[in-house]
Amino acid sequence: MGWKTLTIVLGLLVMGGCDGGGDTVAGEAAAPPDPGETIYNRFCFSCHAAGVAGAPRTGVPEAWNSRLAKGRDVLLQTTIDGIPPGMPAMGLCMQCTEEELVAAIDYMLPAQ
Repeated sequence: MGWKTLTIVLGLLVMGGCDGGGDTVAGEAAAPPDPGETIYNRFCFSCHAAGVAGAPRTGVPEAWNSRLAKGRDVLLQTTIDGIPPGMPAMGLCMQCTEEELVAAIDYMLPAQ
């Protein structure tokens, strides 16, 4: 095999791994990101991933049971209003809609 052929083969192999990322099949659109996960990753994770200042940890049933017992409407309202001193109003996502906050809450709740 000559240098020219080897260069072409190596170039094709390298380019084969440069498809722009993703696991989609050609012609298939990537699934849009989960809005709850997006809000969580931007605003909520810093406290809820580790339970900072008493924040219920993401996906931990025991941490959410007492809050869920009061009802989802109360859970949303405390998210909107905040819970001093640890939980800021709107979780600092001042531009979030109620629907986006509900999606973030749903993302944090343990799998039902």
